[in-house]
Amino acid sequence: MLIGTWNLENLYRPGDPFGPKDKAAYETKLAALAAVIDQLDPTLLGLQEVGEPEALRDLAGMLDGDWHLALSRRADSRGIRVGFLGRTPFEVLSDTSAFPEKLRPVQADDEGVSVAESGRGFLAVEAATGSGPLRAAVAHLKSKLLSYPRGRFQPRDEGERARYGAYALYRRTAEATALRALADELLAGDGRARDVAILGDLNDEVQAATTQILLGPPGSEIGTPGYEAPDKGDATRLWNVAPLIPAERRYSRVNSGRRELIDHVLVSHRLVHRVTEAGTGLPDEGMPRLPSVGTDPRERRGAAGSDHAPVWVRVS
Repeated sequence: MLIGTWNLENLYRPGDPFGPKDKAAYETKLAALAAVIDQLDPTLLGLQEVGEPEALRDLAGMLDGDWHLALSRRADSRGIRVGFLGRTPFEVLSDTSAFPEKLRPVQADDEGVSVAESGRGFLAVEAATGSGPLRAAVAHLKSKLLSYPRGRFQPRDEGERARYGAYALYRRTAEATALRALADELLAGDGRARDVAILGDLNDEVQAATTQILLGPPGSEIGTPGYEAPDKGDATRLWNVAPLIPAERRYSRVNSGRRELIDHVLVSHRLVHRVTEAGTGLPDEGMPRLPSVGTDPRERRGAAGSDHAPVWVRVS
């Protein structure tokens, strides 16, 4: 089976301030997205930046065969949310944005506003597969692309840039902690026997502190001597499949000309040792061809396809 994640980049119907300006641009975007999904043919695909439920249904209607859909009801201020699309039927287990009980609210702006939940909900599902139940959660953590008061994407000065960079990091850290709490629920201390996957746009790279929070107990990373040696941490640990992606393809977005892997697939012990292949883009094609994005997300309004590449793993 193939499990993956993909940020669809502003999936809205025409007319929305963040969506395509006309029907032709919308249909071009849908066709580009549908072609990729049909070729991936995922058992389960986590989605980000779904702006309207109707738009996802439009996309599903262009795909070959029958598909199953689920969307979080917890959208951000732009209306974007996470969801799942898959060939296999699945049941929603959780749709939450809450921080863990002992985690205090974090500062979000210069006015001292604090937030006590993630900006976008985390959606968890369970799918029936030939290897048994697969539990998966999808997330979209706080972006590194900073925004400032009154809709600005450029700071007034470097002090403001630094402060808002800190606020974004506070939020992404808290959201990663909340996502790890959800992973703990899905693993239930039994990762050696449970198939669990955490999918999503984590908005930071493999070695970032926020991404590392999700792994759980240290040790046994892919490529280290401890990987093949069982230990007590295996029951609650998650493995990022990034080291299994060929080095030249290890990116899912291009930011100001720089390739970065900010979309991730993390899996439990029972899954990681059945991985046969991992990648970005499409399995049978070359390196992902992606546009370079800047600091203003409005620049790509209505662009075809997505500015992210899918990240996926194939499991026996």
